[in-house]
Amino acid sequence: ERQIRERIMALSRSHDLLVDGEWRGATLHDLVVTQVQPFSDENRIRAAGELIVLSTAAVQYLGIAFHELATNSARHGALSSNSGRVDIAWTILEGPDPHLRLTWTETGGPVVGEISRSGFGRVVLERVAPSAVNGVGHLSYAPSGIVWTLDAPLKSIEAAERKTEL
Repeated sequence: ERQIRERIMALSRSHDLLVDGEWRGATLHDLVVTQVQPFSDENRIRAAGELIVLSTAAVQYLGIAFHELATNSARHGALSSNSGRVDIAWTILEGPDPHLRLTWTETGGPVVGEISRSGFGRVVLERVAPSAVNGVGHLSYAPSGIVWTLDAPLKSIEAAERKTEL
């Protein structure tokens, strides 16, 4: 029941961003900050990348992915220890079909072992969110911490207008 309530609150935070933007989208940076803020102070989380305004669908699906990552990190990963950090970085890879590469990297937390169970969060990160944005998600369990990478075509995640760098 608690997990369902937390997921509904995460969806609500994404919707608040969309309402503030009159349902035209929200920036990737704002989405990351909004979803991870409840889990740690800003000194332990770094979010940086080019200015990208996400479509409404991307805001909702990526919002729940960030929520799942932050929840797991706070319970078992980098954010569960005082020295842990999370770096979220993204860039646009140019070319004939520009795409987004986003990486969530945890360091300084407990040593991570292989995870055998395929829970809701793993399904969201490896299948649901990537599929929703026509992308590919990869979740790895390095001893230093969880790493999640998302590659998605820019045209599948971006709101109508392409923006410039921050």
